[in-house]
Amino acid sequence: MAENKQIPPQYNLDAKWDACLDIAVRRVVYSSMSGALGGLLFFRSPMTRWASVALGAGVGIGSAYTECSYKFGGPPPKFTPPKISESLASEDKQD
Repeated sequence: MAENKQIPPQYNLDAKWDACLDIAVRRVVYSSMSGALGGLLFFRSPMTRWASVALGAGVGIGSAYTECSYKFGGPPPKFTPPKISESLASEDKQD
């Protein structure tokens, strides 16, 4: 009989790639469309309209990349500044 092998979600790379591809396509398309709409509303020159589409696509790619990096590597560690009492205590030990 075959055993029911379940892959934990944090190790299932196929699901992560599928989710990242879905996020990337959606964000690039939606942000490009919003850039095109903004270009049509605010700019007259075709060059600036294409530039607004490119800016929107770049924003979509960047946000998709950030989201996918969180999915694959987890969120970056948070920086917690040292407490004042700890930093003063370390200065006293050095003197």
